[in-house]
Amino acid sequence: MKSFDRLLGCLRSIIDPRRAEGKRYELCYVLLFSILAIIAGANSYRGIRTFIKVHRKQLNKAFGLQWKNPPAHTSIRSMFICVSDTDVENAFRQHAASLNIEKLGTTSGWGLAMDGKTLKGSFDAFNGQKARQILSLFVTDTALLLAHVEIDEKTNEIPVVQKLLEELDVADHLVTLDALHCQKKPSRLPPPQRRI
Repeated sequence: MKSFDRLLGCLRSIIDPRRAEGKRYELCYVLLFSILAIIAGANSYRGIRTFIKVHRKQLNKAFGLQWKNPPAHTSIRSMFICVSDTDVENAFRQHAASLNIEKLGTTSGWGLAMDGKTLKGSFDAFNGQKARQILSLFVTDTALLLAHVEIDEKTNEIPVVQKLLEELDVADHLVTLDALHCQKKPSRLPPPQRRI
């Protein structure tokens, strides 16, 4: 399917750390089919396997594969565990950037917005787990997500934004942030003047 060529190209850039003998199923297709399964409502490794099993013939025909069976849910799990999350994030960033370039026709002058959000249902009072937070960077004109980073529970949004701005090339773009990022560091403030 030509509509998936760009995404498959990005997924192929993810390093597959499995041994050559253990590569019965190509990683990029397992990742793509997992994405499709999750979009269709799968929320577990068994759900992903069921999606591939139900749609195996159509997937084989559309992508020129010859899978006789879907990968086992344990195989899908082991592939997810061994893949670097940094490689996956970089592949998605590359894909999102290419979609924005195609839609906007330029690589500069984008309006970018950064915002931190708390994930619904991630708070667990019984186990003492705080709610998880994610910082997202998206293009305002296309509403496409360019990057996202999990905010560690021991920090806040400010240092994560600074790190993400260093990682990404945002020199020719307009970036908007919450008022939270307008704080002045106390070390840069002039010393208070004494009244006599």
